Amino acid sequence: MFHVITGSPGTGKHTISGMLAAALRMPVLDITRAAVEAGLAGPEGTDTDELARMIGRPSGDTLLVGHLAPHVAAPETVASAIVLRRSPYELEAVYRRRGYARPKALANLGAEILDVVAGEAAAAFGRITQVDVTGDTPEGSSRKVAGAVRGHYPSDRVDWLGVIHRNGDVPRFFELDK
Repeated sequence: MFHVITGSPGTGKHTISGMLAAALRMPVLDITRAAVEAGLAGPEGTDTDELARMIGRPSGDTLLVGHLAPHVAAPETVASAIVLRRSPYELEAVYRRRGYARPKALANLGAEILDVVAGEAAAAFGRITQVDVTGDTPEGSSRKVAGAVRGHYPSDRVDWLGVIHRNGDVPRFFELDK
């Protein structure tokens, strides 16, 4: 069965899944890498239908990693779906370090604030576990996610829109002052 690890860019999907692979003795299937290697990803997007056919059903427990997981994994193949969440304030700094253009950063920040990936995962798989990695170390986050894979970690409550609203930062993240 697949154990999905998804989330917005910069939440730690690949770092955490790499640590989990060793700890849980599970292989990792990186959806983005698979799409690129198969020639299914390009400037116009990714052929998720073909990617879904390609990944099919796992032969054993497998970590399925990437933001496209809700679009390619059949619900009946998913044992657990974990959505990594991270404060938009931290993500903003991550995107700056990565050199994201402002429009790309705002699109990803908006998606995190508005629960886009969490909503897609819930729609695709039903039950999800959200793990807030804000301010945590990769080791601490991987322990939480390992607990979620085993069914022993309760879903975190995440409300970034409420946070940025209380802080008066809605215009900052959605450029409403222009």
